[in-house]
Amino acid sequence: MLREFPASPEARLGILLATTMIVAGLAVPASAEESAFIRTADSSQLEWGPCPPFMPEGCSLAVLHGDPAKPAADVFFKLPAGTTVPLHWHSSEERMILVSGEIEAVYEGQDPVVMKAGTYAYGPPRREHNATCVSDEDCVLFIAFVEPVDAFPAD
Repeated sequence: MLREFPASPEARLGILLATTMIVAGLAVPASAEESAFIRTADSSQLEWGPCPPFMPEGCSLAVLHGDPAKPAADVFFKLPAGTTVPLHWHSSEERMILVSGEIEAVYEGQDPVVMKAGTYAYGPPRREHNATCVSDEDCVLFIAFVEPVDAFPAD
């Protein structure tokens, strides 16, 4: 039986964070010495850094878990409202959950899809795609990379 996603923002955030932790936990075996933690997109503990140079101004990334130069890293990707990420691709597949905002995503050979907060998406490796933050608020996307984090502009 399918259930409707809870209406309150607090309930949606709680479920989203629990789902994110489950997805992230499946990517890498946890160490017995490792501490558990929870982060939200507005956490003061996050260190936001720049996106690759071909991405729009104001775009930023925050590493949540892992080393982006190694397999199995989790990041938050922030895209300012009204901006578009140009056509690009990644070496790794991506498992994503939109945390806030609305994003229109277009993958090569597929119809555009509008993601709303709480939406899960899968992106195959090397598949060209672009995305536009179509909301009035910034878009924040959780991304779990299987391989090291990279992004390359399409030719």
